[in-house]
Amino acid sequence: MRRHSVVVKLFVVTSVLILAVFSLVMLAEGLFFERFYRTSKIHTLERSMNEFAEQYRQAGFNSQQLPRLLGSFMNNHDVSTSILNENFGRIPVNPYFLVVQTASKPVTILISLEGLEGKAIPKDLKTGDQLVVDGIFMDEKDTVLHPIAFQTGNKQLEDGLVRVTGKVTDFLLPERRSYNPFYQDGLINQTLQEWAPQADQYRSELQSGKPLQMTWSDNWSGIEYAILVKALPNVTGGERYLFVMASLQPVGEAVEILKQYFIYIAPLILILAVILSLIYSRIVSRPLVMLSRSAARLAKLNFTGQHEIRSKDEFGELSRNLISLSQNLDTALKELKQANVTLQEDIEEKKKSEELRKELIANISHELKTPLGIVKGFAEGLQDGIAGDKKDRYLALIVHETDRMNDLIMDMLELSKFEAKAVRLQPGTLALVSLIRKAADSFSRQMESKQLVLEVNSHGEGEWFVHADPRRIEQVVLNLLSNAIRHAMENSIIGIEISRTAPGQITTVIENSGSPIAEEDLTRLWDHFYRAERSRDRKSGGTGLGLAIVKHIMELHAGGFGVNNTERGVAFYFNLTEIKGDNHYE
Repeated sequence: MRRHSVVVKLFVVTSVLILAVFSLVMLAEGLFFERFYRTSKIHTLERSMNEFAEQYRQAGFNSQQLPRLLGSFMNNHDVSTSILNENFGRIPVNPYFLVVQTASKPVTILISLEGLEGKAIPKDLKTGDQLVVDGIFMDEKDTVLHPIAFQTGNKQLEDGLVRVTGKVTDFLLPERRSYNPFYQDGLINQTLQEWAPQADQYRSELQSGKPLQMTWSDNWSGIEYAILVKALPNVTGGERYLFVMASLQPVGEAVEILKQYFIYIAPLILILAVILSLIYSRIVSRPLVMLSRSAARLAKLNFTGQHEIRSKDEFGELSRNLISLSQNLDTALKELKQANVTLQEDIEEKKKSEELRKELIANISHELKTPLGIVKGFAEGLQDGIAGDKKDRYLALIVHETDRMNDLIMDMLELSKFEAKAVRLQPGTLALVSLIRKAADSFSRQMESKQLVLEVNSHGEGEWFVHADPRRIEQVVLNLLSNAIRHAMENSIIGIEISRTAPGQITTVIENSGSPIAEEDLTRLWDHFYRAERSRDRKSGGTGLGLAIVKHIMELHAGGFGVNNTERGVAFYFNLTEIKGDNHYE
């Protein structure tokens, strides 16, 4: 893993962030949690005291409802509560009680704050349980009992006490109290002894409706308590106050335990932070690494192997854009390479054309200079009257050279039309055998002078019909026959073979007996003024443009053509498209 990679950076940043947050949480808990807890608890008690005041107003100073309201308030908020009179004296109200149905009557057992410990009350008590209580009746009707002991066996009844046995029908006992509720409730008397002498100075503040807030510490246990006093609605004709005393010990213990807990949990959190940071950094950086590799391949013009990130977030969108970019760049580069190849071919073609142009000018100059020199020489001789007896011969030579120059100029004009794409074919149905025989008749004198024999082989077919321009194909046959006769050995055979070489394709081969053509010359025979004879011997005849004209005509017909060396000599061939039918060219 590289030092400056994204994975390392994300890992370090994430680890530091988690550890910083963890440290801040520990610091905040140590410095602010206790204060926050106290403030939150006091605000909660203030709201609950307002609700109690409203319930007190609705119930009035009812001897049956008030204890239940007070007991429920104490259980729900883990506080000690008392009702004070106008002199801030404590009004005796027993919030906790039990109702036992005896054989003759119901008996209410008051759970007093004095003389009874919480552990003396049976645990998990519920309605319908059988209960035996020893105590003292508090009224004349023997319906209210002050309990002394709850019997679980058959203990003997002590002197001066009465025993009540029955089923529990109703009860309200201390629940969800974090400390000994009876001890804590008993501290109210001690608190009032210290606070009551100076309570008058807070009377006006209490009448405003806002709870009075104070703190008090138990000298014996050292526990700090929050004291709240609130004025209650006047429903009895006298002032009444709700006195609430809440222990603040649980928050202090909780903070200390948390500090010890963090000492043990810190190494585990550190390890967990490192592991989670590593996993998170790899998850986040993995698509970045893949994108980086894709970009590196693009930088090297490698457009293959682009992996797509299949997600719907920004990474996936960027990956798809990179793949699209690579495809577009690949296409553009291929088109550019193709355009470069085409441009290179065009440049080579222009170079070749330029070379051919220069060669053409040189060839034209050479081809015209010699006959012009001959004509000029014979004309000057006739003008000076030299060799008068040879006048007719000189004139015949002048006419002959003039005809050669005329043929050259006509071939050049014809070739220029083909190169300028000015020639348009007029294709039709052509009887190929008849056209070849007709063209061969025009060379009868040349063939007789060299004692040549023409053999036409159509492979048993009377006629071959092809789709072509008759005048242009006749020109092809004339040029190839002229070339074959010119280079054939005397007393030899010129063979013309017509056959079907492929479905729908007719091939014509014109072969003579003579010297073969060098391999390096076979492809250049179709160029302007190119002759296999390096000496450019004019005795062989021809303008040097016939084969170039053949090439252009066959390219317009989209037919194949070429030349091969054979065992007898040289064979030229060309291909045309066959037509089935009886119509033929005449």
